[in-house]
Amino acid sequence: MKDNKKKAIELLVDTSITSFAEGLTSRYKREVNVDDGVINMKRNNCFIAELGDEFMFYSAFVRSFDSSFGNVLEALGNSIAKLSYDVKGNIESFLLPDQTQRIASILDSYSDHISKPSVSHYSAFDVIYPRNTVSYERTHVTDNYFYNADKNEHYLIELKASGDLDNKKARAEKSALLEEYFLLKNLLKDDQTAKVKIFFGTAYNKYGEGNYWKQERVKQFFADDELLIGKDYWNFVCDDSEGFNIVFEQYKHSADNIR
Repeated sequence: MKDNKKKAIELLVDTSITSFAEGLTSRYKREVNVDDGVINMKRNNCFIAELGDEFMFYSAFVRSFDSSFGNVLEALGNSIAKLSYDVKGNIESFLLPDQTQRIASILDSYSDHISKPSVSHYSAFDVIYPRNTVSYERTHVTDNYFYNADKNEHYLIELKASGDLDNKKARAEKSALLEEYFLLKNLLKDDQTAKVKIFFGTAYNKYGEGNYWKQERVKQFFADDELLIGKDYWNFVCDDSEGFNIVFEQYKHSADNIR
């Protein structure tokens, strides 16, 4: 990785974590005497409140921190991706009935364990486009859409902090990604060289970086080449095999602002 890109990533990590820490501190100080503040609201749970103020505080804090920090990591990933990709917004296109039916068929086959996930289940599916598609138009909100101009490849990523999903949520995530896939494929139908790829990503491997990722409920709906777990996700957004190491080394220094 070039030195200027490495320094840019380190600056993004430090700025993001520092801003998060300052915002967190400011919020909790501001809500000390606010009855409906994130911490004080825990008092309404009589079972938690009965365990004492210290237990109540840490119970509310950890839950709030975990949720907020997940959003920070997603925003950080998008910021870093801008150094290597064109980060795009929502997809405005159309989705045909045949494609909607194909999505349902794919998901049902995974739910019933009839077939294992494969990219070919949707990438090889073609339709005949009608002359008028106005009635099928829709806008899909997407948080992680990256474009590699050199390869003419479009990447759609659904990111979760740890990827700990039950079967219904895993199916819903794959369904949303498949809708995005077909919407984007339809939008790019006149570009014969364009490629669209979908991924389910996690900010970290809950089983430890380098260890086997055991989320079988997610793997029931996603093929291995649709997964970007922990280190692989950060390497991807950095577009470099050393991406994760650079991000995490800087994080270890910047985390002093949170401790």
